Amino acid sequence: MIPRPRDTLSEAMTRRDLLRTTVALPLAGGLRGQPAPAARVDYRTYSRCLPDHLRDLAARAYEKRTRELAKLATPEAVRRRQQWVRETFWRLVGGMPERTPLNARVTGAFKRDGYRVEKIVYESRPRFFIPANLYVPTRGEPPFPGVLFQMGHSLNGKAAGVYQKCCQGLARLGYLVLGFDPMGQGERAYYPRESGYMTRLASADDEHTVPGKQMLLTGDTSTRLQVWDAIRSLDYLAAHPLVDPKRLASTGNSGGGTLTMMLAAVDDRLAAAAASCPNTENVACADFNPPGATDDAEQNFIGAGPAGFARWDLFYPLAPKPLLILVSARDFFGTYSPNYLANGREEFARLRHAYEALGAGDRVEWYETPLPHGLAYEMRLRIYDWFGKWLKGDPRPVTEEPPVEPEPDKTLWVTQSGSVVRDFGSETPFTLNRKRAAAIRTPAKPPDLAALTGARRPGAELRPAVKGHARSVHAMVEAVEVRSAPRVWVPAYVYLPRATDPAHPLVLALEPSGRARWREDEVYEAVAAQGCPVCLADLRGIGDLRPEFPRGAPGHARWHQDEEAFAWSSLILGEPLLGQRITDILALAAALRNYSPVRGRRLVIAARGHLTVPALFAAALDARIDELYLAGALVSYRSIVEMEDYKHPLANFVPDVLRHADLPQIAASIAPRRIRLAGPVDAAGQPVPEGEAREVYRAVSNVQITAEPAWDAAALSRW
Repeated sequence: MIPRPRDTLSEAMTRRDLLRTTVALPLAGGLRGQPAPAARVDYRTYSRCLPDHLRDLAARAYEKRTRELAKLATPEAVRRRQQWVRETFWRLVGGMPERTPLNARVTGAFKRDGYRVEKIVYESRPRFFIPANLYVPTRGEPPFPGVLFQMGHSLNGKAAGVYQKCCQGLARLGYLVLGFDPMGQGERAYYPRESGYMTRLASADDEHTVPGKQMLLTGDTSTRLQVWDAIRSLDYLAAHPLVDPKRLASTGNSGGGTLTMMLAAVDDRLAAAAASCPNTENVACADFNPPGATDDAEQNFIGAGPAGFARWDLFYPLAPKPLLILVSARDFFGTYSPNYLANGREEFARLRHAYEALGAGDRVEWYETPLPHGLAYEMRLRIYDWFGKWLKGDPRPVTEEPPVEPEPDKTLWVTQSGSVVRDFGSETPFTLNRKRAAAIRTPAKPPDLAALTGARRPGAELRPAVKGHARSVHAMVEAVEVRSAPRVWVPAYVYLPRATDPAHPLVLALEPSGRARWREDEVYEAVAAQGCPVCLADLRGIGDLRPEFPRGAPGHARWHQDEEAFAWSSLILGEPLLGQRITDILALAAALRNYSPVRGRRLVIAARGHLTVPALFAAALDARIDELYLAGALVSYRSIVEMEDYKHPLANFVPDVLRHADLPQIAASIAPRRIRLAGPVDAAGQPVPEGEAREVYRAVSNVQITAEPAWDAAALSRW
């Protein structure tokens, strides 16, 4: 049975904990006599701690948004919400870019029965090229209604067969259709195979997310890049002499359906929209299933939770214009999360209520197919019907799709080689972000790091609860836990040496594998043999605090149990995982200062690998942490944005961090306390030559740099 959480972080010890502590304390001086018979060890289910914390954040976000939506009973209230959605969207994704010349040109064309295809290229931002195909009807009289077709995450982008079918079908029905390659797909692969065409990464999703994570460090997002591509594509379509600019629509499937949602939120020129299999699931929803509906980088709105913003808000600005939402009923276990349909149905009812407040309840429709995720035949027919009704005023259903036949990829290529990077020298998301980073001057003195990371300082009276103890070769090992946040307890082992000198500091050791390395042949037993007490702790998402599996189909649950999914969820819900781990370290440090066997000792932190980053932040926030030993530490955040093939985990990312602080500046702020950087590494985890590392830290007087990331008794007891 899990004990009820207490109300304050000071957490008084229970009588059982007190009894265990009084039994254990005499043993700390040298194991005099035999210990009392072991009491029952009541470990809790630590794997629930991080999910439970996110549940609390999600519940607050869900309740906040629900209160606001309940106010949408009048046209005035709906219009205020629409304006708020537009403004909040741009704020969350990094701001609206500046319109620059499209510099559009035609590179080729071909004709088919009932339509012709023009091969177009234009620039959504300077030197950031978009290859597109314009399907022009050759029957009927212009101006034609215009449809922006947005692709799902197909590797070959606009050349995907099912998307060609829909574009061809629309063109044969009398629509001028523009289909373009999204970022990272088709002729816009930015991490290309040796052939130069299509990505070498695991999926098209990674083409969005790999640079998307880097963009966070400069205050940018792949959301902003992708929705801007859609806006500029609509610019091209709206200005075409054969189109009616008052009859513009957007449609797309999967990721293209989601981008249709985003475009609907920010562009008033749309007269109608049809989103097929979009990500219509809010992260902060009822019955939140941690980590929630995290997905590709462009679909994760950082800080949306505390803002009271969610994916379904994207639809509201389109009202009262016609909106069709098509979903696969199988997606709740086949593609998205178990909450996909339940949340979608709940949110659709709310959206329809807003449409009804505007007197347009008949202009919004929800359709479910029993077939799997995809733009299947029935879905295409319903899109044709919807646009026929609302863009042409023709209520007659389209009973059969016009003849369609997908072309080979190369037939649709705008370039010669299948790559805008190779043929046109296009910028990439990585190069754009690297230039953005180069223009940022990180301040020499960091601001409030707690506010930047969301870290929380503990109460002064916090102390560990002792769960049990056992003798080891050179020490008594006590199992303790520290309450770090409501419903979050941090477990640790404390090695209390047989023979100890109060002059030796307490070493708080932070391992990427957590306290799994407790064994007597590991380094911590050897450090205790040198007379240094050692606390080996887990942090949120690590060791015993690694989160339990979410509910749902195995594929979805397995992927979402990954640390990166929980890091995304934490960012969306307003508390970066980095900040949560800093909170855990600060709680451990505060509790250990009140822990009788080691009270009064100097406290040093020895951290390894990825945990060196939260350790450094924690020391900057807690002046009573006396020294740092950081083995294999990331040399700087700036190294991440300068390296295309970086490997550093999202768990250490903070939005827009480079405008506020970088690791060398944080290290300097700790002076005169000493920091030893042993074997610093770059963003790919490769050793940084000692001379280069010294150059990065040339203005930091309290940092000592060594070449080897030693992690042995000599390194961890040399204080």
